[in-house]
Amino acid sequence: MVAALLVMASAGAAAAEAEVSPAVAYLYSSVSIFPPSANSMTVCYGFVCRRRHMLEFGPADRRALTQIMAAGRANAAAERAAVQKAVVWFDRRVGPLIGTAGRVARADFRSGSDKGNFDCWDTTRNTTSLLLLMQQWGLFKYHAVGDPHYRGNVLALQTPHNTAVLVERATGVEWAVDLWTRSYAQAPEVMPVADWGKRD
Repeated sequence: MVAALLVMASAGAAAAEAEVSPAVAYLYSSVSIFPPSANSMTVCYGFVCRRRHMLEFGPADRRALTQIMAAGRANAAAERAAVQKAVVWFDRRVGPLIGTAGRVARADFRSGSDKGNFDCWDTTRNTTSLLLLMQQWGLFKYHAVGDPHYRGNVLALQTPHNTAVLVERATGVEWAVDLWTRSYAQAPEVMPVADWGKRD
């Protein structure tokens, strides 16, 4: 009986992993953390997930995010605007818990302190986790979570950078959801990945 339950549990875990693309799975495995569950996620901070906090989502959190996303049901553009508000909600939710309420935009090793900041790897993982969690809750009508994207061309003096991505279901257009370029509690930049890739 116990063996049968273990096999069933393993099969369930494999099925859950199959729903995440290899690129998204690597986002987590590369720093030895798990993708989000339906009720929790690992919050990365301190640059490249060197510091971590397990965030549990209670009924009040789910109600808040559901209400935010309900305002975006009219069309794809409205849903992306709601996603921006959801990411701001997340930033405010974790800031007091992990000490990132004073974080700065575009934080990297030059920022002096990693303890209270996110680098772009942290914001990419955290935003992707939040989007995956909301996708599990059925809060997206017009989008699905896409693979993270990378840009950077040293020869063209373009700084290396990463972002979370949403894919518009009707058009296949990929949209960057980039929190790293914004300070605490500011809405993330949302733009087509094709445009995002040309930014500095």
